[in-house]
Amino acid sequence: MAHEPGTSVREPQLLAATDDGCWHGPAAAETKRLLRLAGPMVASCFLQNAVNIMSLMFVGHLGKLNLSGASLAISITSATGLNIITGMATALDTLCGQAFGARQYHLLGVYKQRAMLVIGLTCVPFALVWAYTGQILVFLGQDRAVAAEAGAYARWLIPSIFVSVPLQCHIRFLQTQSLVLPVMASSGATTLCHAAVCWALVYKAGMGSKGAALSNAISYAVNLVILAVYVRLSSACRRTWNGFSVEAFKELRPFAALAVPSGFMICLEFWAFEVIVLLSGLLPNPQLQTSVLSICLNSTILLFMIPLGLSYSVSTRVSNELGAGQPQAAKLAARVVMCMALSSGFVLTLAMALLRNVWGHMYSSDREVVAYFARMLPVVGISFFMDSIHGTLSGVLTGCGKQKIGAAINLGAFYLVGIPMAAVLAFVFHMNGKGLWLGIVCGSLTKVLLFASIARFTDWNKEAVKAKDRVFGSSLPVS
Repeated sequence: MAHEPGTSVREPQLLAATDDGCWHGPAAAETKRLLRLAGPMVASCFLQNAVNIMSLMFVGHLGKLNLSGASLAISITSATGLNIITGMATALDTLCGQAFGARQYHLLGVYKQRAMLVIGLTCVPFALVWAYTGQILVFLGQDRAVAAEAGAYARWLIPSIFVSVPLQCHIRFLQTQSLVLPVMASSGATTLCHAAVCWALVYKAGMGSKGAALSNAISYAVNLVILAVYVRLSSACRRTWNGFSVEAFKELRPFAALAVPSGFMICLEFWAFEVIVLLSGLLPNPQLQTSVLSICLNSTILLFMIPLGLSYSVSTRVSNELGAGQPQAAKLAARVVMCMALSSGFVLTLAMALLRNVWGHMYSSDREVVAYFARMLPVVGISFFMDSIHGTLSGVLTGCGKQKIGAAINLGAFYLVGIPMAAVLAFVFHMNGKGLWLGIVCGSLTKVLLFASIARFTDWNKEAVKAKDRVFGSSLPVS
């Protein structure tokens, strides 16, 4: 059930306690609210990530060439499409979240439609890149056989890019109303469906790796249909979805002005890790270095679903409370979620250190790879701890609508500090793969310090005023 916006702060005695410094009561209540949001969102993130992983697992049984091509195609399509869609859709975390908090429920449906229109148009050039992925890879000097396989896989992924747009918009639309259980349930049903669809297309229909790629679009479509039916029929969305509206075609430029930096805020960090993996190919024994760095990256992405769920949760809480004109409640949510991020990050980092001699066996049976990964894992653990903090702080900035600042910080932290430092440590000081990842740690530390400074000195009263102006500055009539 969706909670009423501002419920966390409609208890004057708790607010007074917060101002006096005795904030244990409201902090405990806020922790419960965040956990109710974060639990389903973390599960949803894992389940949504499982679709690509499952497709890759099916392809892996077809042969090394198929696996190499599919892995390369997934990396390229994620960097040039899917992550951009996800990033741009986080603009709805700000807009829908603040509108819901301000009780301007009619705006949520319009924002969702506007997002689908703007992001959908943005995806057209990305689809063209996917269509010519094979030729692009050959031009860049990749092996022709691998490039051809990657190109074919990417072409069959094209339908998924256009299904992903409305799917991500529906997820944000529901998330900002705290309707996270339907999102988790639909993600779980989709994952189960995907296994059957993938098997049917890959083996029964004889489509091979192309079937695995097409199954992504089918599974995303199943997820979309489930959520669309829920939105249409559920009483929880009665106030926020009033059908399609011509108002969605208005104010496209202001929406794009928020969506574009939202996309860059997500992608700049992702691209930095991709650059590190590419640089690993220039090191001595590149096959070993690239394999281990890829395992490190995949492990980090998998575990990052936890701080990502916390990020989505706090962006909902902060945006709802700012929209409701309750800046102190938004501030409390930010403080509480940071304690949660520090705790979960410490536990998972400790687990990495303790399991460093076991973890690698889940990815490889090669002794050299496993041993090298064990030496890398403590550094990866430190990196993940940093990611837990700044990943959660990203949700705070998104709830406030500070995506432009977030994108600028990511640009500076990773491309002016992280990657140059990685190159120096790896190639000048000959620290190889460990040096590359330590460079990323430097970038992450820079990002943590800057994000934490912004959160520390945020004028929450001013942010509440900005949220009110953003919501009531809409051209739509107030209901």
